[in-house]
Amino acid sequence: MRPPVDTIHAPAFPQKAAWLNVAPLRMDKQRGRPVLVEFWDFCRVSSLRTLPYVKMWHERYEELGLRVVSVHCPGFEPSRDEDAVGAAVERLGVEHPVLVDTDLRLWTAYDNEGWPARYLWNQEQRLHEFHYGEGAYRETEQAIQELLGIERDPLPPLRPEDDPAAQVVVPTGDKLGAWSGPYEAGGVWAVLSGRGRVWANGTVIEVDHPGAYPLVEHPRHAQGVLELDASEGVTCHAVSFTPGVAS
Repeated sequence: MRPPVDTIHAPAFPQKAAWLNVAPLRMDKQRGRPVLVEFWDFCRVSSLRTLPYVKMWHERYEELGLRVVSVHCPGFEPSRDEDAVGAAVERLGVEHPVLVDTDLRLWTAYDNEGWPARYLWNQEQRLHEFHYGEGAYRETEQAIQELLGIERDPLPPLRPEDDPAAQVVVPTGDKLGAWSGPYEAGGVWAVLSGRGRVWANGTVIEVDHPGAYPLVEHPRHAQGVLELDASEGVTCHAVSFTPGVAS
């Protein structure tokens, strides 16, 4: 989405913030190149579903001048642990710069409202394009290409529901705790921490790190009933649902 005005300037990165994969960056030193800032949380499935696109934009466009920065802001207690953030960045194969915004200083400066959220700043550090939530991947990539002055085929959709032409059904809303019950969604995930296992509709999932774990996957939007149990040593912080293509 394009902003209504072209006078919104990029907030500075917080001083003395922790950074991963790079020495501390200053936003004012990025002038002259486009900068894509993505707010995410490794415990949120919506962030994990967006992450592959962000990683590939870094791979495709870094040498052409794009700077990609993922800003990790915790939405669950396990993602407040900075060591766990570092482990997740390594586990997920994130190679571009990551700012660890545990105290939500940059989140507040942006007046951000949720995960994921991305902001594309132009070479003069004015807001060029933004998007909240999943989707609009083609639009963001086309905006990146516009700022870089290039044209190439955008990345193909990674999932059927990512296709701009897909008819996607809004899933059941997130549930706190180790929830069981009826739902409508394309998939079901759980935010877990500790060590042990969970049982989701008879399937055993081993838990060995904090994060979002897939429980049930449907090829399209579907109705279902989740039966979830966790062993001793495992905490389920929430159950989340992903969208699916209409049947």
